Amino acid sequence: MASTQAQILDINAQAYRGPPLPNTLDDLVVPNVLNHDIDERLWVPQSDNVWFRPLLFSASQGFFVNLLRVRKCGILSRHRHAGPVHATVLKGRWHYLEHPWWAEEGSYAFEPPGDIHTLEVPEGVDEMITMFHVTGAYIYVDVDGNPVGVEDVFSKIQKAREHYEKVGLGKDFVDQFIR
Repeated sequence: MASTQAQILDINAQAYRGPPLPNTLDDLVVPNVLNHDIDERLWVPQSDNVWFRPLLFSASQGFFVNLLRVRKCGILSRHRHAGPVHATVLKGRWHYLEHPWWAEEGSYAFEPPGDIHTLEVPEGVDEMITMFHVTGAYIYVDVDGNPVGVEDVFSKIQKAREHYEKVGLGKDFVDQFIR
């Protein structure tokens, strides 16, 4: 009996031996995600004192995952979500003017499609970093909800491509994040 159990344990400790499933994408592992003191060239400028660091661009499924870094206080943007958004706060805090809750370091927030809100980083926060998983698009709106701009996985890829070429990493540097 002991040898049968040993054989079962041995087979369970082995890697999968079969062929890969057809049409699967490559895995993606991004090192040093929690290390914020990395090569500054990895951070793509989005606006004044606002940057994003790509982790994944899923062009085939219309979503992106990135770190958003903000080094200023005040209103960041007013926007509507075309799809669900997941947020994990790694540093600092922020909130939406339209909601009573605060997203603070270590917090997770779910934002449903269709939600319209105005993101504010409060006074006293020197740096805010949040990991966002965004499906669909941000539709930037004025105070009455009229669209004034759109941001999605494709515009993020383009912005990152232009930035990486400009800082010497090469325009193809962004390709490692695209699936």
